[in-house]
Amino acid sequence: MGRKRDIFIAAIILVLTWEVVALLLDSMALPQPWEVIADFLLKIADGRLVDDFFISALRAVLGIFLAFVVAVPLGLVVGAAPSWRKRISPFIYLLYPIPHVVLLPLVIILFGIGEFSKIFLIALIVFFQVLVTTRDGAKNIHQNYFYSMQTLGATPFQVYRHLVLPATLPKILTAMRISIGTAIAILFFVESFATAKGLGYIIMDSWGQSDYISLYTGIFSMAILGFILYMLLDRIEQWVCRWQIVR
Repeated sequence: MGRKRDIFIAAIILVLTWEVVALLLDSMALPQPWEVIADFLLKIADGRLVDDFFISALRAVLGIFLAFVVAVPLGLVVGAAPSWRKRISPFIYLLYPIPHVVLLPLVIILFGIGEFSKIFLIALIVFFQVLVTTRDGAKNIHQNYFYSMQTLGATPFQVYRHLVLPATLPKILTAMRISIGTAIAILFFVESFATAKGLGYIIMDSWGQSDYISLYTGIFSMAILGFILYMLLDRIEQWVCRWQIVR
């Protein structure tokens, strides 16, 4: 209850700060928060925003999930097995620093302008964040734990299941939490062209029409989407990592 109260108080402070800045600037480019919130609620009530919200949510969730199911197993193997780390790490060092968002034209050329290209780009960028964090978490497990498992006759699968994965899970979830912000940012980028649906499209379309209230409604909706995903992951972490306090 205390944490929910703190979040609520922080939200009130942010809205009041927004109100004060909007009144001081007195510009149509920064509407007052009550106008944006009223527009958001109206568009949710009449269904104009619902489809776009869920389309964007689906794209973000699928992109994160695709990155997760590929990056986590690979990161565990690369981190826990020195032989695989020696083989794969040079590729990570070469590919990770590349600003992968610039690959969007190539992704569209290869996969077209449909849903998969948007989901794939989100997954591609999130993939390296999760991979590197998972690898580092698995790499930092003390070798004595592996010796203990092997002495007890554990198979490689049992070592990964009962040692490597549980020990690395908090770092994996931290990487997933960070990846939510990245996924939402890339979501805006991929929805800003070659599409007629999604919150990113609403933001760019409203900007082009100088409809600033709708523009801020789109931004507010993306913030709500990111907050929902963040809180959902928070709940998952409380469930699977009961031994640690979630910050």
